[in-house]
Amino acid sequence: MAGTRPAYLELSSAIKPEHEQVRDLAHQMAADLLRPASLQLDKLSPAEVVATGSPLWDVVRAWYGLGQHAAVLSEEVGGAGLDPLAQSLVFEELGWGAADLAVSLGVASFPFVFAERAAMLSGSRALIDDIVAPYVADREGRFIGCWALTEPGHGSDQLGIGMESFNREGAGGGCRARRDGDEWVLSGQKSAWVSNGTIATHALLFCTIDPRLGMAGGGVAVVPLDVPGVKRGVPLDKIGQRALNQGEIFFDDARVPAEYMIAGPELYTAALDMTLATANAAMGSMFTGLARAAFEEALTYARERRQGGKVIAEHQLVQSKLFGMFSRVEQARALSRSVFVYNSIALPPVLQYSIASKVSCTRAAFETASDAIQIFGGTGLVRGMLVEKLFRDARSSLIEDGVNEFLELVGACKVIASYGT
Repeated sequence: MAGTRPAYLELSSAIKPEHEQVRDLAHQMAADLLRPASLQLDKLSPAEVVATGSPLWDVVRAWYGLGQHAAVLSEEVGGAGLDPLAQSLVFEELGWGAADLAVSLGVASFPFVFAERAAMLSGSRALIDDIVAPYVADREGRFIGCWALTEPGHGSDQLGIGMESFNREGAGGGCRARRDGDEWVLSGQKSAWVSNGTIATHALLFCTIDPRLGMAGGGVAVVPLDVPGVKRGVPLDKIGQRALNQGEIFFDDARVPAEYMIAGPELYTAALDMTLATANAAMGSMFTGLARAAFEEALTYARERRQGGKVIAEHQLVQSKLFGMFSRVEQARALSRSVFVYNSIALPPVLQYSIASKVSCTRAAFETASDAIQIFGGTGLVRGMLVEKLFRDARSSLIEDGVNEFLELVGACKVIASYGT
């Protein structure tokens, strides 16, 4: 199916010709570049994935060369200013092609998107001139971002907005920031689960400023990772999403200008809420794409594989499973698209809906990939088969950007506090 987007009945009347053009371009890139590269990268060691000459860099250069890296930034700073619906469609197509590379490309923009938002609120030219403008002008992949939140002693618990533990004294993270004149001094470690951590040039760093306030005493800084005092770990060797490099970042009294701290404790909870809502909504769209890919592979195989004197798509048990997969994909598409569009505009975004999208769509991706393997039978278990990789990639999604079970608790706190009021 590479290169040709299957004809789906489009249930949304909001899709315009310009959206279709953006979607078709993203699909072509996903089919011709992302998926083949991801399948190659899946076979390499973590060090080989990020090495010079790796297919990863072909993807990065092509993405940046077309200006797609800056598509979500506003036209005022030179971005394409894609509307939220177009962004959701792009993320779905990228997730269809290769969820691991989709996550990597999506996270790559995080520090620069949030730097632009902070500059719009504060009027800081330093953020625009030093951080945003060079990124927008980049056509070679020289500037790559990461979201540095997770720590050796803290994972999804750092996302517990609205939970009692979030404000508990002493519960803050271990990566600390202290003010020293016109600079912030950073110390501590971010753990090996930082996506793009081994290749990023900039981090959207979540750190602790006032530990007396617990997790709520944090700060958010845009940190160029070439400043003195920053070191990296080695990329992780994982069962899935192997094209997405993840690794540690260490800060040993690293210094950044004061204006690079875009949120302190007074705004930290709101900033984390917005970041998580943005990330979870994007995850919903990307893994809807993976679910769709798994369904398509299973459907194609069922139309070709013969058993019992006919193609297996004519056997009722297979038909039932295929329809369940189809329904799951369409439910995920409807939810992820609606949430992405709404929360891209809403101020503040409604976090529980983004969490619902992430949890539901990653679960749909995992279940659909599992069903696809079942339809393939033993063939689906063989390394090198796309459905086998989709299954491993989907399994990883149940943990990244917040473990689903913990996210459900965060969402529940939001629902209980606000639903129907």
